[in-house]
Amino acid sequence: MMTTARDGTPNYYAKLAIEPVDFISENNIQWHEGNIIKYVVRWREKNGIEDLQKAKVYLDMLIEKVSNK
Repeated sequence: MMTTARDGTPNYYAKLAIEPVDFISENNIQWHEGNIIKYVVRWREKNGIEDLQKAKVYLDMLIEKVSNK
């Protein structure tokens, strides 16, 4: 079960100075990059190696996307 802070923010983000969603939004970061940030930031507190593998999937997709331009 996911535990949340009082405002609904998951605890694995609540301890950060800025939540990934706010950082991503404020900096107009694209989808693939935003997901990479999200998974790398939370991996220790949420899903461990699974989150790093998810980040790698998005990184590989981004590499493929920019390589085909």
